[in-house]
Amino acid sequence: MRHGVDLFATLQQIVRRAMAIAPRAPRGSLLLCEGHRLVYRALEGFDAFARQGVSLPTDAGLATESGPRAPRAAPEAARGMCVVSAHAWYEAHLPLAIATEGAVPADAGVLVAPVVVRGAPAGYLALEQATLEPPQGERRVMLEVFLDAAGAALERHRLYDEKARLAQEIRLLEQVLNAVGTTVEPRHLLDTLAHGIKSVQIDQQWASVDLWLVEDAGGGEGVVAASGEQEARVFRARRSAPMTYFHTMRDGAVDAARGLGISVDFRVGPAGGPGGQREILEDGIRRGVDGIIIAPGAPEEAEEGFRRAAEADIPVVVVDTPPVPGSRAPIYIGTDNVAAGRLAGEVMRRLLPSGGVVAPQRPTKDAINTRERIEGFCAAMEGAEFTVLPPHEDSDHDQELGTELARAALQQRPDIAGAFGVAGGGGPAWGRAAREIGRGGELKIVAFDLFSATVALLRRGAIHATIVQREYDMGYRAAEIVHRMITRGVEPTLAELPASRIIHTGVDCVTLEHTPWSTTLSDHLALDAARRVASRRVECNTAGRPIEVLLIGVSARTEPVVEERVSFSPRSLVGRILDAGRPLAIDPAGHDGREDASLLRGHAGARTLVGVPLRARGSVVGVLVLSSEREDACGSDDVPFLERVAGTAAVAIENARLFSRISERTLDLERANELQESMLRTIHELSSPVVPIADGILVMPVVGTMDAQRSSRFIASLLKEIHEHDAQVVLIDVTGMAVVDATAANQLVRAAQAAALLGAEAVLVGVTAGAAQMMVAQGLDVGAMVTHVDLARGFRYALAKTGGRILYQGSPRR
Repeated sequence: MRHGVDLFATLQQIVRRAMAIAPRAPRGSLLLCEGHRLVYRALEGFDAFARQGVSLPTDAGLATESGPRAPRAAPEAARGMCVVSAHAWYEAHLPLAIATEGAVPADAGVLVAPVVVRGAPAGYLALEQATLEPPQGERRVMLEVFLDAAGAALERHRLYDEKARLAQEIRLLEQVLNAVGTTVEPRHLLDTLAHGIKSVQIDQQWASVDLWLVEDAGGGEGVVAASGEQEARVFRARRSAPMTYFHTMRDGAVDAARGLGISVDFRVGPAGGPGGQREILEDGIRRGVDGIIIAPGAPEEAEEGFRRAAEADIPVVVVDTPPVPGSRAPIYIGTDNVAAGRLAGEVMRRLLPSGGVVAPQRPTKDAINTRERIEGFCAAMEGAEFTVLPPHEDSDHDQELGTELARAALQQRPDIAGAFGVAGGGGPAWGRAAREIGRGGELKIVAFDLFSATVALLRRGAIHATIVQREYDMGYRAAEIVHRMITRGVEPTLAELPASRIIHTGVDCVTLEHTPWSTTLSDHLALDAARRVASRRVECNTAGRPIEVLLIGVSARTEPVVEERVSFSPRSLVGRILDAGRPLAIDPAGHDGREDASLLRGHAGARTLVGVPLRARGSVVGVLVLSSEREDACGSDDVPFLERVAGTAAVAIENARLFSRISERTLDLERANELQESMLRTIHELSSPVVPIADGILVMPVVGTMDAQRSSRFIASLLKEIHEHDAQVVLIDVTGMAVVDATAANQLVRAAQAAALLGAEAVLVGVTAGAAQMMVAQGLDVGAMVTHVDLARGFRYALAKTGGRILYQGSPRR
C-alpha cells in the first residue's frame, strides 16, 4: 500500500479496497477530523461531481467527541462500526450527493466506521450499501484491517506533523532570541512572529497577528489622556502570509556582517514604480554606500543603476534573480533555477506516475528566475504522458488573486491532476483552491519556498512537496563577497571566484514525511537552524567608520505590516490584559464591541480574539493579539506556546528599546564631545594667535596657562608662521598669562630656541613686576631672551632690528 509523501493516495487506495469487498459498495468516502470539522480526504464513486464540474465543499460538517454533530448521522459511530440511513448521512454531510445524483433508495444505508488513532476517532470511513444490515464475518474482519491501515497512515502522518510543529516552534524561538541582541524593528519582528505562529498552530487558522506596544509617559509612547484612554503603537500583519523570504536573506547578511565590520541597511520595495527598487538603488548611490546587494525584481530596469554604481566604484552583488546577459553586475549568488525547476518536475512525475494535465502559476512573466524554473519543469516532463498548460500570473504575489485564479482554473479544467507553484505564493494558492472545492490532497501540488501558508498546507497534506531555496546562504555569501570586493578590490576578488561569475547556493526538496528523495519538514527546519548557529560570527568591534552595505529585496505592492497609533480604553481587551498581566480571549460576536472598537476595526469577521501580554523586566510592555474566524479557536493547551513566544518577543522589544536609547545617548555625547573639541580648538587658537604687524615682525600673545600639551601646539604654530612670513623677530606677549612659573618659563625658552633655528629672534614682552619678582624668587632663567616691559617697547626694538622706523603724522591745525 502506498505511503509517505502522498497521504491522500494512501487513504484513497484504502477506500477503493474497502469498497471492493463483497457486496461491493457503489460509493465510499473517508472523512477526517480537523479541529471541530469533518473534512473530506477521499471520495470514490461520485462521478456526477466530476462530470458536472460541481465544486465539493471541504467542510463536511462538525465533529465532536461523540461523533458527527447531527442526530441522524450516527453519533454511535464514534464507538464502533454501525449502519445508518444513507439519506440521513448524505443530507447531513454531503447534500450535493442527493442534489446532483438523485435520491438514494429509502432502505439504503451507509456503513460508518471510526478510524482510531491513539484511542480516539481521527476520522470516519463511510461506505454506501443496499441495506441497513451491519457487516458480518469475513467482510467485517477485512474492513477492520483497512481501518487499521488507515489509522496507521494517519498516525504516521501525525507523528511527522508533531515533529514538524516542534521543530517550527524551536526555530521560531531561536529566530526571536537572535533578535534579542540586535536593534530589531517591530515590523520585522512581527513578520517573524506572524509567520512562525501560523506555521506552528495551523488548526487555529489565525487570520491576523497584531503587536501592541505601550510605555509610560516617560518612555515617549502610550501617554494616558485625560479621558483615561491610553495610546499604543500598533503593528498589524495583514491577513496574507508575510513575505519572510527576504528577511531570512537579511538575517544571513547580518550574521556574516557581525565579524566583518559591515553595517547592513536593509530595504525592500516593489520591482518598479514609486518607492520601488530603482529609487532605493539610486538613493544608495547618491549616499555613497560602500557596496550593494540586490535581488532585482526587474533585472532589465536595474541595469542603469548597475552602470551608475560601477562608475561610482560601488561593487554590486546580485542575489536571488539572475541579472540579464552582459550585466554590469559582476556576480550572481543564488539558485540554479533551471535545475530547481527540473527537480520540481521530477517530483511531479513521482506524484503522477501515470501522467496527466499539470498547471503552473507564477507571479509575473517578466521574472527571469520563474521563466527558468518553468523551463526546467517542462524539460523534466518530456518523454512522459504529461500536458503542461501555459502558466498564469497572480499579479505580483497577490495571494487572494492567486487563489481565485487557481480556483477558476480547477473549475474550468476538472482534468487538472497536478499544479506547480513556481514562486512563493503559487503553491499555497493551489492548495487553498483545492481544499475549497474538495480536491485537497487529490490535486498533486509541488510548491516553491517555505512560507507559513506553505508549511500549514504541507502539514495538512494539501501540498505534497516544496522546493526550498537557501536564501539565508545567499545573504551570507553575498555579504562575505561584497566585503572582499570593498577591502581587496573587485578584480582580485573575482579572480578567486568561478569563471562563470555564478555561485549556486542549492535547493532542498522538503516533504512532511520521509522519502528516499526528500528531506522531512522537521529535519529541514532543524538542519537550517543548526546551519545558522554554526555560521553565526562573533561580533567584531572594528575601529573607525563601519562599511555600509545596502541590501535591497523585493516586496509585494502593499506593505505586509501596517503601523498606526491607536487609543484604547482600560476596559478593552488590551487594557484588561495590561492591567491583569495574563492572557485573555473573547468572542467578538458575543461582545458589545464598544470598548474594543479600535481593536475590532482590524479584525472584521473574527470569532476568536486572543491577547497575550508581552512581559519584560517585571512589567508588561505590550500585547500580542491574534484573531481567527473560527469559534473557540484557541484552547487552554495552545496558550502556553503563545506565552513562550510573547515572553521571548518582549525581551527582544525591550532590548531594542534599550539599544535605541543607548544609541541616542551615545549620539548626544558624541555631539557634545565634538562641540567641546571645537570650542577648545577655538580657545587654543584665540589664546595663542600669531599676528603679523610689520614686515618681518610677528606678535604672538599668550593667554591663560602654558602646559606641555599647549606648548607643543604653541611652538608648532610659531614655527609655521615664521616660515610663512619670513619673520625676523617674534614678540611673545605674556601679558595675559595667569602665571609664569618654572614650567612656563622653560616652554618659552624652548620656543625661543626653536625660532632661532629658523633665523628668527624671540622677544619676551609684557612681563609684569609681580611675575618678575616671582621668577627671581624661584631662580627662573629665561636664558638669553631679550625682554621688554610692554609691547610698545618690544615693537620699537623689533623695528630697530629689522631696519624699520615709526612715522608720526599729526593732523593739520585750523
